[in-house]
Amino acid sequence: MERWRGLGDRPAGWGRCVATIGAFDGVHRGHQVIIGRAVERAKAAGQPSVVVAFDPHPSEVVRPGSHPPVLTPLPRKADLLEQLGVDVFCILPFTLAFSKQTPAEFIHNVLVEALHVSAIVVGENFRFGQGAAGNIGTLAGLGDEFGFATEGVGIASEGGTRFSSTAIRASIAAGDVTAATTALGRPHRIYGIVVRGDQRGREIGYPTANLETTPFAAIPADGVYAGRLLRADGSSLVAAISVGTNPTFDGTQRRVEAYVLDFDGDLYGEHVAIDFVEHLRGQITFTDVAGLVDQIALDVRRTRDLLSP
Repeated sequence: MERWRGLGDRPAGWGRCVATIGAFDGVHRGHQVIIGRAVERAKAAGQPSVVVAFDPHPSEVVRPGSHPPVLTPLPRKADLLEQLGVDVFCILPFTLAFSKQTPAEFIHNVLVEALHVSAIVVGENFRFGQGAAGNIGTLAGLGDEFGFATEGVGIASEGGTRFSSTAIRASIAAGDVTAATTALGRPHRIYGIVVRGDQRGREIGYPTANLETTPFAAIPADGVYAGRLLRADGSSLVAAISVGTNPTFDGTQRRVEAYVLDFDGDLYGEHVAIDFVEHLRGQITFTDVAGLVDQIALDVRRTRDLLSP
């Protein structure tokens, strides 16, 4: 899969393509239906499929300080799109000037002049252009004028619940990682680098990998989770994961720490990922360290029972 940073990365002699546009944060099951349809249509036409997304997040540019929690950082998003068979991932730098394009200007400048789309596939609730004034009707009307087809895809759902990035963020914020897994089609994952913490875990017999997460990461609610720590070498290690402030020790800084089962190595400085598989319990303040150690032992046992082969 080709990865473009801006339309200037488009190769010489670029022909026609089938494109889809959106934030696609999470590349969840609803997104997968839209993207899958674009890929299918592109293959039928003998043309490349292009996914167009924006960076930074449009809301942060238009309303600074409103950046939503991120479900999939750009490298992860690119990997997921590649797995779906996408030919080109085009990231458009989003600026205030870019945000002021009218829907007609966006269609002309990006879809027609730059990408030469033969068809555009979007979700039925897609909005674009200055003030989000453009919709699927706008695309269809101008598509007739400029010679491209427009296809709207219904919002995927299950059990009456529609899949959406907003709903997934809400589930994660509530600690419901099971619901997030259902909507994403895989466990929610965060990324970061392992840094030194207070090393209290080592003192009580449960050394943890303290994760400095990527900016705006969607961190689950405070509590303890069963999950996995994934290393750069591809290995996947079962872990009991704590999210919170360590209230037993009067902590104030919110942290993500993973106790990796049956592991004696050194993870400091490594770039790792953590998958949240199941919520075990909420955050508890213990009256003494012995109570905390007993509870951690139970958490580790439950994690082992859930996830160990």
